[in-house]
Amino acid sequence: MADYVLEFRVWLPRPREEVFPFFADPRNLARLDPPWLGLQLLSPPPNPLEAGTVFDFRIRWLGIPLRWRVLIREYDPPYRFVDVQVRGPYARWEHRHLFRAAEGGTWVEDRITYRLPLGPLGRLLHSLWIGRQLAGVFAYRHRRLSELFPGAR
Repeated sequence: MADYVLEFRVWLPRPREEVFPFFADPRNLARLDPPWLGLQLLSPPPNPLEAGTVFDFRIRWLGIPLRWRVLIREYDPPYRFVDVQVRGPYARWEHRHLFRAAEGGTWVEDRITYRLPLGPLGRLLHSLWIGRQLAGVFAYRHRRLSELFPGAR
């Protein structure tokens, strides 16, 4: 089954050294994700974050409450980090976060590569709902970033 890729980009009017820690703190995910996702951090975040860190979340996926375990596979502050699903609703989930200083602020770039389980049924669910749902999650996130970082674009 083929992977799907989502890419999003937003410019924030803050220096990379300020923006990166905001995104690297998993407690901020609940501030950025839509309430219907029901995201809850179940494990306390370590200080400092590093490659190899594992987090447990609870989310609602397709309306069903699930646990989601994520591993920080790569961590290179303040430039990038990559989280991958260890256990959860996807057959594959890789989320690359890239932070580029530019224009007096920071470009935040997200690249999500994912695959659904269930073969043909997963592809059907993606075309009917999951693809739009994920795009909606990141559209909501960008709206929230505009509120939290006035001047975002």
